[in-house]
Amino acid sequence: MRIAAPPRPRGLGRTLLRRVPLIGAAAGIVLALWLVAANDVGAVADAFGRVGILGIAAVVLVRLGIIALCGVAWALTLGGLTRLGLGPFVLLRFVREGVNVLLPVASVGGEVLGARLLTFWGVAGGLTAAGILVDMFFQVVTQALFALAGVLLLMQVEGEQAARLADWCTKGLVLSAVLLAAFFAVQRFGGAGFIERRIVALGRRFAGEGGAAPEPGLSVQAALDAIWDRRRWLALAQGFLLHLAAWFIGALEIWIALRCIGIQDVTLAEAVVLESLSQAIKSAAFPVPSGLGVQEGGFVLLGALFGIDAHTALALSLVKRVPDVVLGLPSLLAWQAIEARRGLVAAGAPPGP
Repeated sequence: MRIAAPPRPRGLGRTLLRRVPLIGAAAGIVLALWLVAANDVGAVADAFGRVGILGIAAVVLVRLGIIALCGVAWALTLGGLTRLGLGPFVLLRFVREGVNVLLPVASVGGEVLGARLLTFWGVAGGLTAAGILVDMFFQVVTQALFALAGVLLLMQVEGEQAARLADWCTKGLVLSAVLLAAFFAVQRFGGAGFIERRIVALGRRFAGEGGAAPEPGLSVQAALDAIWDRRRWLALAQGFLLHLAAWFIGALEIWIALRCIGIQDVTLAEAVVLESLSQAIKSAAFPVPSGLGVQEGGFVLLGALFGIDAHTALALSLVKRVPDVVLGLPSLLAWQAIEARRGLVAAGAPPGP
């Protein structure tokens, strides 16, 4: 009789890695509570209340358009390589966003889930993984360009604090450029083998659990090569430009909220600075789920450059979080509905309407 080997204990590194989002969330909540406690809570509530229902609705609609636009960009990344239309990509883009902003996961948790769920529509695991990698690359590169626009506008602001912040942001962008070049090299020059070993069987595994049968699959590296094929330059350029447009449209959320609060002289250029650099700060703190506390601190720091007091900056951050909840909760419910439908199919029951 063969005795089964005892299970291997989890390594310390893996345990710590799993705890990073929880630690980040706890630290972010503490920072957010400290920022609120250090300021006039009543003034923060008053500034938030001045935005009003119509202002909140406008901000939510802007965010809805941004996420949908990013879903279309994701679909274009895989255009011609899969038979799917825009619908699943847009739906799963909302799910990705909901997971990233509402669950205690690092900011890439939604992307991993999005690749997994896309296999339920019959897309091979290697292709979903490659598509997510390219989509993330476009998203990060366009964010860097958006941040560069914010830095260039910030250089026009007088004051030592603005100059110092612009200098730090410039150094950060230089480092980002190096990392992005390395990320691109991994995709284009055969460095995706380690990803392939973990994800290439994704489609088969989830098809066995009730997903649709995968399309004839490619390895991750072969799928990356297919996506980056020079003949697809138009689809890739369109996806890239849609991501870039989405970042700039996000500045409208800032502009609308500040105008509703009562800061009538805010310009779109100032809104671009606030949005681009606050998003850059939030992304730099990616282990902190949804940038809890980090986003608030960023708005306080950046708002001071334009004469925006701390309680107004905190109210602005709260307004930015409303779409996270309003759009994120239905997205999480949609995720659970997708999982439930897959479970019904796996059990042999009719999936229902």
